[in-house]
Amino acid sequence: MRQEEIRKAVRDRYGNIAKRAGSCCQPAMSTGCGCGPSAETISIDIGYSPEDLKAVPDGANLGLGCGNPVALAGLKEGETVIDLGSGAGFDCFLAAKAVGAKGRVIGIDMTPEMLDQARANAQKGCYENVEFRLGEIENLPVADNTADIVISNCVINLSPDKDRVFRETFRVLKPGGRLMVSDIVLLESLPDSIRKSLDAYIGCVAGASLKTDYLKCIADAGFVDVSIVGESMFPLEDFFTEIVPKTDSLNVVSLKVSAKKPI
Repeated sequence: MRQEEIRKAVRDRYGNIAKRAGSCCQPAMSTGCGCGPSAETISIDIGYSPEDLKAVPDGANLGLGCGNPVALAGLKEGETVIDLGSGAGFDCFLAAKAVGAKGRVIGIDMTPEMLDQARANAQKGCYENVEFRLGEIENLPVADNTADIVISNCVINLSPDKDRVFRETFRVLKPGGRLMVSDIVLLESLPDSIRKSLDAYIGCVAGASLKTDYLKCIADAGFVDVSIVGESMFPLEDFFTEIVPKTDSLNVVSLKVSAKKPI
């Protein structure tokens, strides 16, 4: 699959989700939008609290994450936060409350429909310390040394150039700045039937890196103190029953990783 083909498919998929404003009741890893758990149920399962869900405007939580990076980020009042792949703004709004009026949150997303939804949500919630910018996470529309911390939630796996994503993340962080991401990684290589499937790619699986490669990618970008904060495993066939035989025992991992930019 060519990079531009992948980006277009991802943009179209998440643009359609934004248009439904959260009506999709399946997680991002699913190939469909059927009768699965609600966005609220998914979010509770991956680490958000009921209070988190009540703290953001309706329509901000689309149930597309694989963890809660804000809860693990240790945000402080007055900090500047960048969210890679901010979607409808869920994590941005939680971060905005943590950093307070003196802080700043910048959400980056390449899907215009998601940005429209996020900006509408920001207006509904009167968030004056949050802004959303159109851009690809491989080419961040942010100046060097801007952020105290960069967060991301189940998005970097969708990038066809993860090395560049982490180099860009390193660039926009201040010296001493932090990285806190939740993402999908693999423990073993995928069979060709999945690896070449566009549905599996936009479902956060076919584009996922091996766990060891993912961690190396972060370190190669210049980060230090790369640390696994948490991880959970689930069987691949739960999400791709049509292309994964039940006899297979493939698993994917929801990985939470922190790292720092040297001072």
